[in-house]
Amino acid sequence: MKDGRMRRGVKRAARGLYDARLRIHRRTADIRYELGGECIRCAACCERPGIQVSKLTWYFPFALRVFLWWHRYINGFELVEARRADLAVIFDCTHFDQVSRECDSYSSRPGMCRDYPRPFLEQANPEFFEGCGYKAVSTKRDALLQILDTQGIGQDQMDKLKKGLYLED
Repeated sequence: MKDGRMRRGVKRAARGLYDARLRIHRRTADIRYELGGECIRCAACCERPGIQVSKLTWYFPFALRVFLWWHRYINGFELVEARRADLAVIFDCTHFDQVSRECDSYSSRPGMCRDYPRPFLEQANPEFFEGCGYKAVSTKRDALLQILDTQGIGQDQMDKLKKGLYLED
């Protein structure tokens, strides 16, 4: 389902609002990690996009209906699952081609698709999809490595610490 001119325009306006809110959030958030690695175009993030919604959206039926309508008719996301335990909704993306593993509307993809996987960098233990080329790297990497280097730790233990503390490049 390729985006037409009208849908691309609506998505462009929505993306402007999304980007503005994101800039404000990033200035005030405690972001513990930097993004390391690179996209290897595995497309795991495109197969089943998931969004965690606010309690306000989840518990007010009208707000949830508007949210789901927007993602269905503007972003092309088909609802697959709604998980009450973590207030998450899981979708299938109608723009994602399972065979070519590409998005047919890449240039007009939503902000959440453009921003992946940066939201994970705010979590205590960021986890990416299996096989994803991205990884989290501690913002305190250099200082922690300097301290660890003075401790006389064996190579096996050092490797475990680097992985567990997100110190690997």
